[in-house]
Amino acid sequence: MNSKEVAQLFDLPIDTIRYYERVGVIPPITRDKNGYRIYAKRDLNWIFLAKSLRKAGLSIESLIEFATLAQSKEGNVRAAQKQILQDQLTEINAKLEEMMHARDLLEYKIETFDDHVAKINAGELSDDEVEELWTMKHFKKQEIPLAVE
Repeated sequence: MNSKEVAQLFDLPIDTIRYYERVGVIPPITRDKNGYRIYAKRDLNWIFLAKSLRKAGLSIESLIEFATLAQSKEGNVRAAQKQILQDQLTEINAKLEEMMHARDLLEYKIETFDDHVAKINAGELSDDEVEELWTMKHFKKQEIPLAVE
């Protein structure tokens, strides 16, 4: 598969794919006798992985480290690779939790909006009488107990 086909397959600019190769996010690509890049399945997997991990928020530096470890001939680099992935998953889970709290607050405000405005307009609710959102149980950040082994 050539560069144009790969770019279309993954909806990535050719320059991005070349950049990934140049900085070491993906292993060097085999070239034909004319110097054109020829992508093998292994290369496609690396490009897909790089694109997916970037979407998941992994930095270019972490991607380079991950790829470098994969090409290393040293002993146990798999644990280090796995840790990079685990760290990113932990970060994504924390962001998801924050987003869920924000979504809950938005849903609550939308559900109570008309009633709240009507009470303010009718003089039934003053600034001192509004709910204290930060104290409401479902908007507080909840501690998740750690599993005991």
